Amino acid sequence: MFLICEKTQVKAIPNASPKVINYKTHGLNMAVNQENVSKVLSVLSHPLRRDILLHLSNNSEASFTDLLNFLKVDTGKLSFHLRALAPFIEQTPSGKYKLSRAGESAVRIIHDVEDWAEVADVQGKASSLPIASFQKRAVAFLIDFSLIFAITITISIIPSLIAPDLTTFLTNNISTSLFITVGLLWLYSTLLEGFNGQSIGKRILGLKVVRTDGKKMSYDHAAIRNFGKVLPLLPFDLLLGWRIKNPAFLRYFDKFAGTTVINLRI
Repeated sequence: MFLICEKTQVKAIPNASPKVINYKTHGLNMAVNQENVSKVLSVLSHPLRRDILLHLSNNSEASFTDLLNFLKVDTGKLSFHLRALAPFIEQTPSGKYKLSRAGESAVRIIHDVEDWAEVADVQGKASSLPIASFQKRAVAFLIDFSLIFAITITISIIPSLIAPDLTTFLTNNISTSLFITVGLLWLYSTLLEGFNGQSIGKRILGLKVVRTDGKKMSYDHAAIRNFGKVLPLLPFDLLLGWRIKNPAFLRYFDKFAGTTVINLRI
């Protein structure tokens, strides 16, 4: 038995073979009015109108005076843009402005477009800036490693006031200290690179991790690429990266994660 939709009724067709349903033929015209789409995009194209919607999104509601003080414009200009935003805003009984349901959807669109713009910006920079050299990346790694190692030593010293035995254990077991350092290094690199593509070492040297597909860097991609920095894996990571023969992937885990490191200083 196969079910198809026809207007608002559901009909059963015995022994019918599967087929593609033409919704328009069955009375469900789902075509989008492109003229309305163009009008919406035209309204949202003005930066001041986007500022109004974002301000209302952040503050729930705002009076006309609040918007005047926030935007620093004259009353005539604000009134004009509020009229243009009529489908996206509504007034409360007290006369303040707030987002309508359409306005809430518009804010989500604005945030999405801002993300896409950031992706396009990163992609443009990645294509125009040189790939970071092995030497600069190595120096950045040593800076980060030294920083985390210093933190590890500090962690091993502080407990001496409370538990001397723990301090003796950490001091006499270099492998334990290195294990802690590697774990902290992975966590530190993942958090900072996932946030904005730069650890402290990379920021000092003007380097940045970016995704090769041009999308925004994520914590997942940062976590994967930084697995290769675990000391037992690092030599193999570099060797496999060298065999790839691609300057964008000096480490295999960069290729696996779809990331590379660019030089922001040219």
